[in-house]
Amino acid sequence: MSGSTMNPADIAASVLVLGIIVVSLLSNVVVLICFLYNPEIRRQVPGLFILNLTFCNLLLSVSNMPLTLFGLITAGHPGGGTVCQIVGFLDTFLTTNSMLSMAALSIDRWVAVVFPLSYHSRIRHRDAVIALGYTWIHSLCFSTVATCRSWVGFHHLYASCTLWSVRAKGADTQFVVFTVALHSLTFLLTLIVLCLTYLKVLKVARFHCKRIDVITMQTLVLLVDIHPSVRQKCLDEQKRRRQRATKKISTFIGTFVVCFTPYVITRIVELFTPGPISPHWGVLSKCLAYSKAASDPFVYSLLRHQYKKTCSVLANKVLKRSPLNSSSLRTETNTARSNNNTTAAATANSIQPPGDGQPPSDKPLEP
Repeated sequence: MSGSTMNPADIAASVLVLGIIVVSLLSNVVVLICFLYNPEIRRQVPGLFILNLTFCNLLLSVSNMPLTLFGLITAGHPGGGTVCQIVGFLDTFLTTNSMLSMAALSIDRWVAVVFPLSYHSRIRHRDAVIALGYTWIHSLCFSTVATCRSWVGFHHLYASCTLWSVRAKGADTQFVVFTVALHSLTFLLTLIVLCLTYLKVLKVARFHCKRIDVITMQTLVLLVDIHPSVRQKCLDEQKRRRQRATKKISTFIGTFVVCFTPYVITRIVELFTPGPISPHWGVLSKCLAYSKAASDPFVYSLLRHQYKKTCSVLANKVLKRSPLNSSSLRTETNTARSNNNTTAAATANSIQPPGDGQPPSDKPLEP
């Protein structure tokens, strides 16, 4: 990683970090705009956890990632010692906070699926604020201890300002205990919570799908004259429903494992292995951890119907298409013409009941 000329691996790593920065900034900013624009999203309890996760990802994208990119380009120490200590503090705090936010989101989804009728009484905004308070206290404790003990600095293995120790006598054992405790109470704890909650959610979802499948099959048996193609479409839809549930749960758990596991394992191996670790692998594991900040908006927010609809409305406003306004204008014109025709008919026949125009649309928004 040293030298005045960048090798191909460093160039590829720099391009990767730059791409992660761009995607993370754009996607998380879009999530933040959707949260501020749509009051329905703000009223939902999961929106608080997503907001906290978005805040962590944005701050990580503007503080830690640029310094890692600078360290890769210059192959040296990015900035002064004080700046690196602050960024190292943020690295521990933001990573821990984002992991715990994912655990809180999984618990919220577990309660919503397992206890749907009592969800609003079990999970309220006050409970969400208390959970977020714990994530902040938990994260601040570890990051503050690491900073006060001077266990943060520029680590050449990861080309970033993060947890680091000179392995001085008397402090080595303490740093090992601290690092193991940090990853056990953040990464391992979050992974256990994600697996327990989402696998339970998947089990309940499959149970409901099975009940729906039984009812559908009974209906198909009764409809003896149903066309075979219609029957096959119903069976295919049942299969797609089960696959969607499995795919969502696999995405939640899989992205967490793929992005954070290499970095955490490298951290643990580094503590107990006297031999050197390839700096290219160290940078790659750090890039994978950074990529979680870029994937979170798509995993938890932007692929949901509410966010996609909000993004569509905002895009139409930015592009000045205003389809809603034009459609509203056409609706008002048609309504006025309908009212005029209704009034004329009522005058002629004197038997037209009032309010016989088009009924208002009461169709609720899709969740």
